[in-house]
Amino acid sequence: MERKHKRLATPWAAGVAGMVFAILTATAIVLVRIALPSGANGAEVTVDAGQRSAVRTALELVPYAGIAFLWFMGALREQVGEREDKFVSTVFLGSGLVFVATLFGAAAAAWSVLDEGGPGSSFGRDVAYALLTTYAMRMAAVFIITTSTIGHRLGVLPRPLTAFGYLAGLTLLVVGANVPWSELVFPAWVLVLSLNTLRGRHSAASRSAAST
Repeated sequence: MERKHKRLATPWAAGVAGMVFAILTATAIVLVRIALPSGANGAEVTVDAGQRSAVRTALELVPYAGIAFLWFMGALREQVGEREDKFVSTVFLGSGLVFVATLFGAAAAAWSVLDEGGPGSSFGRDVAYALLTTYAMRMAAVFIITTSTIGHRLGVLPRPLTAFGYLAGLTLLVVGANVPWSELVFPAWVLVLSLNTLRGRHSAASRSAAST
C-alpha cells in the first residue's frame, strides 16, 4: 500500500511543482520584458520607479521558480526509477542543473538595473539577457529534448506531447536567442507537461479506486 501511494504521489508532486515553476517563470519573464526592452544594446538604461518595481518583483520570484523547478525535476526522475537510461538521464540532470544556475546568474546580473543611474545598469541588462536568452534557454532546450526522449522510450508521454517537446526544444536551441519572447516556450512546455502528469495521476487514482 505504501509503495502504491508513493507511485501516485510522485506524479502529483511533479505536476504541482511544474505548474508553480511555469507560472512564476512566465510572470518574471513578462515583467522583465515589459520593463526592460532588449533593444538598443549598449545604450544607457533609464528606468523609472514603476519599471524598477516590476523588475524587483520579477527578480524576487526567480529563486522560488528555481526551487520549484528542482522539485519538478526530482519528481520526474523519481518516476523513471530503475528504468532510466544512464546516458540520457545524466544529460537530463545536468541540463536542468545548469539551467537553474544560469537563470540565477541572469537574475543576479539584472539586479544592477535597480541601481538608479549606476554605471553598470546597461551592462547588467545586456549580461542578464545574454545569460537568459543564449545560455539558459539552450540548457532548457536540452532538458526538453532529453525529457521528451525519456518519456517516448518509456511510453509515458502521448505522441503529440512528445512531438511538441521536440519542436519546442529545437526552437529554443536554434532560433531562441533571436526571437523576442521565445523564452516563454519553456514555461509553456513545462505547464503542458505538468497538466498531462496530473491528468495521468487522476486517471491512475480513478482506476485504483475502481479496482478496490
